[in-house]
Amino acid sequence: MPKNITPEQIDSLLPQTQCGLCGHGGCMPYAEAIVFENAPINLCPPGGVSTLRALGDLLGQDPAPYIPDMEKKAKPAMLAVIREAECIGCTKCIQACPVDAIIGSAKQMHSVISADCTGCELCITPCPVDCIDMLEIAPPEPGKTKADYYRQRFQARQKRLADENASKKNSRQNQSKSVKQSYIQAAIERVKEKKQSLT
Repeated sequence: MPKNITPEQIDSLLPQTQCGLCGHGGCMPYAEAIVFENAPINLCPPGGVSTLRALGDLLGQDPAPYIPDMEKKAKPAMLAVIREAECIGCTKCIQACPVDAIIGSAKQMHSVISADCTGCELCITPCPVDCIDMLEIAPPEPGKTKADYYRQRFQARQKRLADENASKKNSRQNQSKSVKQSYIQAAIERVKEKKQSLT
């Protein structure tokens, strides 16, 4: 591998579906695995042959041995569609979506924002009523990609989740502090009452 190749450079070539089909937790973890663990360049079915070739060019690796296998396992552009009449509003698909492309609330019908869906299929498995279909869609025009947009949405979701977790943690800590203060205050009051009853 050429020196000074960064995970960010590799990540910029990946489709940003965040699907995990590469065996890693998303596009950046795969990029890091290529740089730091010498992971092979043929693990991205959504990227297909074009991404395989781009990775080969960047890393100085010949992609030719991987091309036949990639042609078989490459995934077309996909879009998740919820059969709304069957949706029970469990919110499991919303929690699974890596780019917040599904809207809805508990016990209400959910919908996929088609312009934001990466086609990752991560919403399929958690759905308890199997009401999500994956539809093949037209590939993007040559030279046009939504990868940067998907990356921004993924990063925004990660930040939102981190902020929510921090807020919950602070709330629990404040609640715990408040409970302790209440307990101490009650104990002080009991001691005062006892002293007064003895005088």
